[in-house]
Amino acid sequence: MPREIAFHGIYMPTVSLMFLIAAVVAWAFDRLFSSLDVYRYFWHPALLRLSLFVCIFGAMALTVYR
Repeated sequence: MPREIAFHGIYMPTVSLMFLIAAVVAWAFDRLFSSLDVYRYFWHPALLRLSLFVCIFGAMALTVYR
């Protein structure tokens, strides 16, 4: 995958696209976890949401920038 993506003549880093994809995937997991009522087993649901996003984004970034 290239390090930059041309979007209507503007070069954007791949990280920004991965950030948006990771946010959508994390949102989907958040909806799934809240529908299954998984958040009641965790001490701090917002911290779980943040760490889930960081893990998804980090895994995607490691595949590109390795």
